[in-house]
Amino acid sequence: MSTDRFLSNELTMALKHHAVELGFDAVGIVAAQEAKTYVAFLQWLEEGHAGEMTYMNRRREAYRHPNGVLPGCKSLVMLLLSYKQPIRSADRQGDGKVAAYACSGIDYHDRIRQPLRHLSDWLKRIEPSAKCRGAVDTAPLLERDFARLAGLGWIGKNTMLIHPKLGSYTFIAALLTDLELKPDAPFATQHCGTCRACLDACPTQAFPAPYQLDATRCISYWTIESRSIAPESLRSALGDWVWGCDICQEVCPWNRKPIPSQTDWLQGDPAVRQSNLVALLSIDETTFTTRYANAPMLRAGWSGMVRNAALAAGNRQLASTRNLLMEHLKRPHPDSTHEAIRWALGRIDAAAAKEEGSPP
Repeated sequence: MSTDRFLSNELTMALKHHAVELGFDAVGIVAAQEAKTYVAFLQWLEEGHAGEMTYMNRRREAYRHPNGVLPGCKSLVMLLLSYKQPIRSADRQGDGKVAAYACSGIDYHDRIRQPLRHLSDWLKRIEPSAKCRGAVDTAPLLERDFARLAGLGWIGKNTMLIHPKLGSYTFIAALLTDLELKPDAPFATQHCGTCRACLDACPTQAFPAPYQLDATRCISYWTIESRSIAPESLRSALGDWVWGCDICQEVCPWNRKPIPSQTDWLQGDPAVRQSNLVALLSIDETTFTTRYANAPMLRAGWSGMVRNAALAAGNRQLASTRNLLMEHLKRPHPDSTHEAIRWALGRIDAAAAKEEGSPP
């Protein structure tokens, strides 16, 4: 099949149709080009907002152009998959919160790579000489930038991509190819208006200004990316989140209408969705590794999840975790985990002392 302009249009339409058949909720095409936000990205790195995510700085040049991911790239097929979950049920005493994208207990990278490979194989059957590479959140690619350029939405004040029908609860994937596909018009409008719900709701004030995120103040950063412990000034603001955070998405008006995802593997696992803090602190490293073998939480490791659960227990002042926390102090965790445990015990003991000293 030739890839002249006429047949390229036909190929592009067929490719989009097949992507939807594979389960993606939205698809758009953008011609390979330097990322529009690349200069801002470099400034963001220079200002130290990436924190311990030093891999971004090491690969900073690769983020400039999709050629850094696939040499000779001419087109990017940008894909969205909704992970919108039903409204969170009332919090139960003793539960920690988990970000919606992880509530299935399944690592989305592996699951999304499967349909991406199928899409790549389909394209190569039509154009055997085509070069393709799929990317799901791990390649040096400014995905939100290219998703906007592919017509899939605008960048909200919380720096999330917002699709007009799907909202912001979406995974972004990309299929890069050296074929010239017909590009879509970029999403040129911005629909946040004067709303600043996401900015005002953030308990750690992670947004120094609209459209700017300081990752080193973000709950997701401290519960997922960092191997350290959040500074004491932020610990109370972490609340009972044990993995990630959805606050800036929960308050967004554009996330009120989208229906929950119908994708089978994204249906929430109750044991993960409502992660009981006593249960989390009761398991040993072997059990943790087995239970979360295919889940995003494995990334933090056992000690990282103990750290997160300890901070959440401290913020909940959960007396039922005290003995478990004392046991963890005897175990060979990193200093950051032990510090979190001591901080939590201080909160729990202070609450108990206050309760005992209160008048009947």
